[in-house]
Amino acid sequence: MTLSHNDIGTLIALVNQDRLVEAEQRAMALLGRYPREGMLWKIFGVTQARQGKDPLAAMQKTAELMPNDPEAHGNLGAVLHDQKLWEQALVSLRRALQLQPNDADALVNAADSLRELGRAAQAVPLYQRALKINPQQLIAQNDLGNVLLQLGEVEQAQRAYQLALRLKPEDAQVRFNLANAQRLAGNYAEALVGSQQALALDPALGAAYNNAGLSLVGLGRHEEAAGHFRRALASGPVSVDLLCNLSNTLRDMGDRREAAALYRQAIELDPAHVESHCNLGNMLFQMHRIDESAASYRRALALKPDHAAAHTSLAVVLRHQRRAAEAEASCRAALALDPNYAEALHVQGELRADRGEFADAEQWFRRAIAAKPDNAAAYSSISTHRKLTLNDQEWLQGAESLLAKRLPLEQQIGLYFSIGKYFDDTGQYDQAFSNYERANELTKRYGAVYDPVKLTARVDEIIGRLDPSLVQQRQPGASDSDLPVLVVGMPRSGTSLVEQILASHPSVHGAGEVTFWNSAFNAYRKAVPISGLAENYLERLTAGSGAAVRVVDKMPANFMHEGLVHMAFPRARIIHVRRDPLDTCLSIYFQNFFNMGPHGNDLVALAHYYREYRRLTDYWRGLLPKNSLIEISYEALIEDQEGQSRRMLEFIGLPWDPRTLDFYKTDRLVLTASRWQVRQKIHGASAGRWRNYEKYIGPLQVALGDILADAP
Repeated sequence: MTLSHNDIGTLIALVNQDRLVEAEQRAMALLGRYPREGMLWKIFGVTQARQGKDPLAAMQKTAELMPNDPEAHGNLGAVLHDQKLWEQALVSLRRALQLQPNDADALVNAADSLRELGRAAQAVPLYQRALKINPQQLIAQNDLGNVLLQLGEVEQAQRAYQLALRLKPEDAQVRFNLANAQRLAGNYAEALVGSQQALALDPALGAAYNNAGLSLVGLGRHEEAAGHFRRALASGPVSVDLLCNLSNTLRDMGDRREAAALYRQAIELDPAHVESHCNLGNMLFQMHRIDESAASYRRALALKPDHAAAHTSLAVVLRHQRRAAEAEASCRAALALDPNYAEALHVQGELRADRGEFADAEQWFRRAIAAKPDNAAAYSSISTHRKLTLNDQEWLQGAESLLAKRLPLEQQIGLYFSIGKYFDDTGQYDQAFSNYERANELTKRYGAVYDPVKLTARVDEIIGRLDPSLVQQRQPGASDSDLPVLVVGMPRSGTSLVEQILASHPSVHGAGEVTFWNSAFNAYRKAVPISGLAENYLERLTAGSGAAVRVVDKMPANFMHEGLVHMAFPRARIIHVRRDPLDTCLSIYFQNFFNMGPHGNDLVALAHYYREYRRLTDYWRGLLPKNSLIEISYEALIEDQEGQSRRMLEFIGLPWDPRTLDFYKTDRLVLTASRWQVRQKIHGASAGRWRNYEKYIGPLQVALGDILADAP
């Protein structure tokens, strides 16, 4: 008994009339009588598929019974494709194409399967063959664009999307895809328009908000970009990439606090996302939370040991912690992964500059620029480590051309400071001040605001707590160590020079700027005993000091805590370096400090800070014994280097050593902003520098007032 043609015809008619339930039931009944009839299984599978049921078993049976039927294999391949069983789908689709090479649907499904299996290059010719057979396939044309974009063929992808839009101009997804390709090609204005058009067609298309945001970033319109990223997040779903896009934009706008919070949110969403850990580390470093930033980089490297950016960023932190050998090792690890990694080349230059190898350092900076021509940090580093001349026109043109690109805020600030230095070095003082002023105004965008009332209250509290009866009385638990020598004063007053001179003595170790006494005062307020403070400080101070009999801590801001230092270490020696107030304040204003407070970016705020500094140091001068504190005039030091050097050595209880006169030759790490200056012979070029800018500093002079009459 065989199946009649009438039975098949009836089933096909029912399917064509969309009477699917009836067709399915009749097919099942017939299969009970004719279980080896492939055509019945094909019709049965079609009825299930069209009703949203799983037709896989029926399609597999069909292909088994009809091995030479291209439609049977094509249908099975389509079902496997829809169920994302890509390898199995590809086997069936290839069989279908062997039997019928011009099956456009099978070509598209096979191309999709190859793309999903990571074989994008093999998918392209299949899409192209399908479109040659049927140019009206919108989905195939769009998918061809997607796979070309995946392969980095951005221009070809744009052409594919444009052809797809001709088929359906109102398709929001295709219009977005074209805008995305335009952005990747650097056509930010076109990409922005395309994204906006996609959103007009589908306001819920969150990816278009994201693409518009990225296009606005490319155009330097960061505030608008942040708004689009926020709308993308509101439209959902929240993704790590989207959180990072918003965070990066806020970072570049100067909003570090919210950026850090969003990076943390991205990490919570995907703890294994390496870039989020790196981004958070970068932000924490900029916020001066050094140990936390190092922990973020180490977490990134635990997830991906071959991540060049994480190795480089960790090197930056280690350098800041004065762990030069470890920093060098991290740089080498990054460069082993990518010999032209510009950021690692730049850090290598900084490490050499720390050791005074400035010519070698500049070669590294230039290699960084060659590897990445828009490396703003390397341009800034070149300017920092030597005196620029009129022969540096190429450097100036490169730096100014970068500013035309609307860089992130931090890079803009660095370049304006560097260009200011070029004009200062070459005696073009009007242009110099203009650039320095622009740099300082941009720095205010970080949102930190100087609070003069708060500083005055802090100084009042210090004076109130540490009154003469307390400071001049030996405290229980005070240390008898005479190891500590503290060099204090305003930044840019000559503290680095004094440390370098002292550290050139064979019995002295220069520890750099040791962060301790500000937090120690807060601990003292909470009743932490003096003995505990002394013990903790000695442990930190002596790290790496070897057999030195004196260790210099040149944290300038320790002028705030001279009284507490004396209470903990009655035999410690404090050297207060003073410099002309106008020169001091102007030099701070001209310097791109890593950790300067907001007073450094405003001349009037600087004057207030300076007045409070003078009020407090005058108080200590009247309070501390003469064998604990001396004052050194920067101007006197540059006029009589040997005399003042002898005076300092005698004060700290060491014999004269002529090597201190050749301090600029001393081989040691110097990480402060003055590391180039302290490796030059003493000269008086910077004394009275303020006169070059007298017409710009009226507000500073007025705010300093009577202090100017008492200048050293």
